[in-house]
Amino acid sequence: MSDRQLAEVRFLTVAEVASIMRVSKMTVYRMVHAGELPAIRVGRSFRVPQDAVDKYLRNSFIDTA
Repeated sequence: MSDRQLAEVRFLTVAEVASIMRVSKMTVYRMVHAGELPAIRVGRSFRVPQDAVDKYLRNSFIDTA
């Protein structure tokens, strides 16, 4: 990934991800630790790329009858 691409990545806090996905922060932490959602560590907190959240939500849709 080039420096230009990296500069354009928008990172979300765990609280922001939880709000977008309508789940608890603990659920987001579990997803990060399980490897379901990629994240980077900044100090003692995690940041999740917004693209990863969008991709996860797109792939999570299921067809119901």
